[in-house]
Amino acid sequence: MKKIIITGATGMVGNIALNTCLKSEDIESVISIGRKSVGFTHPKLTEIIHSDFLDFKDIENAFENIDVAIYCLGVYTGAVDRATFKTINVDFTKAFADTLKKKSPHSTFCFLSGQGADSTEKSRIAFAKDKGMAENIILALNFSNTYIFRPAYIYPVTPRKEPNFSYRIFRKLYPLMKTIYPKGVIPSVTLGKAMVAAGLSGATKTILENEDIKGLNHSFL
Repeated sequence: MKKIIITGATGMVGNIALNTCLKSEDIESVISIGRKSVGFTHPKLTEIIHSDFLDFKDIENAFENIDVAIYCLGVYTGAVDRATFKTINVDFTKAFADTLKKKSPHSTFCFLSGQGADSTEKSRIAFAKDKGMAENIILALNFSNTYIFRPAYIYPVTPRKEPNFSYRIFRKLYPLMKTIYPKGVIPSVTLGKAMVAAGLSGATKTILENEDIKGLNHSFL
């Protein structure tokens, strides 16, 4: 029976991952760390509301004896200024991963990145550069297993208010895109379940692109 820690559980993918964990018979307990509540209770769920994602010292005991971390915290391009964008995507990730490595060094880390993440950290595109930096930080910590998820357009299965114009366009085009360019799209539920599946049963690659993610076996969840 596994002990899971998750962040970003109020988001599109993180919420699916959280609910998948709570339903899994292979998972004993789930710790959710977030800046706001997920909005429900569950016998398996321990929720910690934490405001400072640059400093986890006050709650670092929550990171003890963790088997799998599922990291889904992030921010959409254009939602915040450049400095804040980097802080959320890079510095928050580093603080979380460093704390997990300190308290549960042999855990598995599942990280939600994105298509186009630049591991050279030279891209002029903020998202690509920052996600590449975050990936490198996690990989350098040498967890027992690390799985980097690089999805393309994520189709939100649950209706929502889209964060920007591009996402509104992509949502309308999704029925066509999944037919003519299936490699470029993935449903949120497929991605969320795949992250849990990799955490529990592993994957054949460290960096998982869209087709790799779709190929993960999550039928047992």
